[in-house]
Amino acid sequence: MKSRLTVVAVIVAAFSTSLSAQWPRRPLPGVPKGSDGKVNVTAPAPRASNGRPDLSGIWEVSPRREKPGSAPPGRPPLAVFADIGVNMIGGLPFQPWAADLSKKRVANQRYDNPDALCLPQGPLQYHLDPQPRQIFQLPGRTLIVYESNYGLRTIHTDGRPLPPLGEPQPYWHGYSIGRWEGDTFVVESNNFRGVQGGNPSDAWLDQMGSPFTDALRLTERFRRVNFGNLEIDVTVDDPKAYTKPFTVRVEQVIVADGWEMTEFICHENQKFLEMTGRAPQR
Repeated sequence: MKSRLTVVAVIVAAFSTSLSAQWPRRPLPGVPKGSDGKVNVTAPAPRASNGRPDLSGIWEVSPRREKPGSAPPGRPPLAVFADIGVNMIGGLPFQPWAADLSKKRVANQRYDNPDALCLPQGPLQYHLDPQPRQIFQLPGRTLIVYESNYGLRTIHTDGRPLPPLGEPQPYWHGYSIGRWEGDTFVVESNNFRGVQGGNPSDAWLDQMGSPFTDALRLTERFRRVNFGNLEIDVTVDDPKAYTKPFTVRVEQVIVADGWEMTEFICHENQKFLEMTGRAPQR
């Protein structure tokens, strides 16, 4: 039987092929073009009315790859969808039980991967998914809409503090607040659904099933380097699952050629339950 990761990759590829046949392009206003008529991705990043960088737009994961240990000093290693720790020397700093759970999930052919079961994915799964996401920078909040499994994340920017652990009900996407430090959008999140919930599809950081717990505190630093490139440095601080905090980089590129986000509804007529021969635990 193919692994869950392989099946998901095939489905994503098939979906991507059908997208171009279903949705017409709509030229976007204000897109910088070079003399060749192509999008000038190195043009300066646009600014919002308040002078801050405007993160709005449709973004997809950069195809750039690097070798383990090749990140220059001061820059986090590049994360990839399949394994966020693949470019870290020594891999992720798992607690023993977390390492065992990741190995068990992989050995089980990733049957409980939320990506394959049409459930909300983990925060880094969403950042790195091959399907696009759209950022809406609004007064008082920033929204990220993920095409994959149709995820919606709200980042509050109205000055509210991050609530204590356990105060709100744990969320799939956590509870997030954002602020600006110069041209960097800093997002802090906590109150995630961790593995303690008992659902085997909860708390996957990546396709390797790297887990997290309800103690997770996530810090993301968004930087729009220029018109076409977005860098997100993600720090995972979860002392229950990892022996120390670690940081990885996510790189995304703008989709500015007129393609738009589309519906991605995979709850009905999906065949994974039949393929695995059982229903997911609830």
